[in-house]
Amino acid sequence: MTAQQPTQLSPLARFDNILVATDQSKYSAAAVAVAIAMSAKSGARLHPFAMVLTNPEYEALAPELVQKAAEETRAHLEGVVASARGQGVVAEPLLVSGSVPEDEIVEAASERNADVIVMGQQGRRRLARMMVGHATVRVIGSAKCSVLAVPEGAKMWERRILLGTDGSRFGDAAAVTAAKVAHCCSVPITVLSALVPSHSEKRQQEGRDAVERTVTQLRAQGVQAEGAAIPGEADDIILKCAAETRADLIVLGTHGRTGFGKVMLGSVCERVLGKTTCPVLVVRA
Repeated sequence: MTAQQPTQLSPLARFDNILVATDQSKYSAAAVAVAIAMSAKSGARLHPFAMVLTNPEYEALAPELVQKAAEETRAHLEGVVASARGQGVVAEPLLVSGSVPEDEIVEAASERNADVIVMGQQGRRRLARMMVGHATVRVIGSAKCSVLAVPEGAKMWERRILLGTDGSRFGDAAAVTAAKVAHCCSVPITVLSALVPSHSEKRQQEGRDAVERTVTQLRAQGVQAEGAAIPGEADDIILKCAAETRADLIVLGTHGRTGFGKVMLGSVCERVLGKTTCPVLVVRA
């Protein structure tokens, strides 16, 4: 029996709780600003998260330094909360101690029932692969919710969303979230599928069909949408189309038909993250 294609987008996407991870560096400043603006637009509760990097040995050797770091981090969080409340956003700060930031971020997001984690593409340690921070990649691969990666200097979107889809359920999940964001922020969507040359004609036709179906569904929900299916490698096509349409938010699914499991080195998602200058929302199906 052939599975029926869905005739409408799921209403389950929501932004009630947003967790923003900050390390007080310039790499997370834009993430904080976007998270506050996003919370103000959607009416979400914001959870500013910061971490004191430490371990039992370090605490025993230099307790005064750990205390100083905690005080500085707490003051930083208080500043984020003040900025959020100044824009009418309800904010609840979260300060933790630990040695592995990505694990603590994922755990905190789970405990706070976060619908999305917002973070910079890099961090203080700059353990970068293709200019994407190690912690960011790990969080995207491990989190149970969507992750918004915000490059240094990026701003809240106001022009257009570029939605990448390949017809998989992960692409459909990304479409659901993109529709929510479009309604919330009053921006149009360009739905894009890359017709990868190495793929079969059947696979490429699935991409064309996914674009047509998604555009139809979005328009039925009152979203201004247009579609394109363009030959080329997926990451190149996504980046080129984002530039040509002046999109200032890219929305992608965590997985595609390749089924790569976690976000890994060389994946389309990571390559896009490493090269774009606008925020990328990676949606968990």
